[in-house]
Amino acid sequence: MNHDFVVFIPLNLEFLLMVSRRTFLNAAAAASVAGVTLRSANSFAWAFPDQDPYLAKIGIQLYTLRNEMDKDPKATISAVADAGYKQIELMDVMDATKLMPIAKDKGLYATSAFIQWNILGEAKPAAGTNTMEICIEQANKHKIKYLVFGYIGKGNRETADQLKATAERCNKAGELCKKAGIQLCYHHHSFEFQPLEGGKTGMDVFIENFDKELVKFEIDVFWAAIGGWDPVQTLEKLGSRVAQVHLKDLLPNTPNIFDEGKVPKEAFKEVGAGGIDMKAVLAMSKKIGVDQCHVEQDQSPNPVKSIQLSMSNLKKA
Repeated sequence: MNHDFVVFIPLNLEFLLMVSRRTFLNAAAAASVAGVTLRSANSFAWAFPDQDPYLAKIGIQLYTLRNEMDKDPKATISAVADAGYKQIELMDVMDATKLMPIAKDKGLYATSAFIQWNILGEAKPAAGTNTMEICIEQANKHKIKYLVFGYIGKGNRETADQLKATAERCNKAGELCKKAGIQLCYHHHSFEFQPLEGGKTGMDVFIENFDKELVKFEIDVFWAAIGGWDPVQTLEKLGSRVAQVHLKDLLPNTPNIFDEGKVPKEAFKEVGAGGIDMKAVLAMSKKIGVDQCHVEQDQSPNPVKSIQLSMSNLKKA
């Protein structure tokens, strides 16, 4: 797989003459990490222009701020608005009744919400699990147009047959959603990129078995990258099957990790503070018709400061 990279060279002739071919090649070799096209972490030439359609409705996935939300939802949502975000992506659509009034009071809205993972991620969800019908009713009540199935627990994802069965459940749920004017999306992690018996990955299984209209993808560029798939190439491959994108940066030199529980906390970086080529991600998102983007950072020592930095980086000219 070929990858482009950017090397920034000072405009100093004496320095240029000192740079040997070997130095250049070493820099090039270091530029490809985890199958991702990299760029300088200090270069924001890719930042949103003032009138960018993604910036006009940029969201934050509230999982980034889950601990803060538990302590003080009003103050946390206020911080989201103050940081410049336009909408929130709910961790659970069933939270909409409680959170949407708070969001609206701060000038925010929501168009996307996750559902409990085991509704579709398990063949027989545990008693007390919400049904798709309940989730759809809640989404319609709050004018949410995307419901996102975002995880599959261990024990339910180890074989192609398990994932094919999951895809069948998703297709049926997607049909229910479509009838209600809602789009079902699948948000992946990195386990889907691990080769299964026979050589295919779980992502391959989903690409082959999801109905193209009933189940769209919400591509997370961090999880694609750490799983070994170039985010830009993944977006291009899926094309119109991608409805939403999660913007999340990756610490350079992080190896491929398929077990989401083993990813070190420091691997999660603010948008623009890692090595993923966000300029290329955004350009490809526009090319294939992605509707909207949400910032997310699973781990941070200070989530509020992190979402502020991500937004600041996105707005830099």
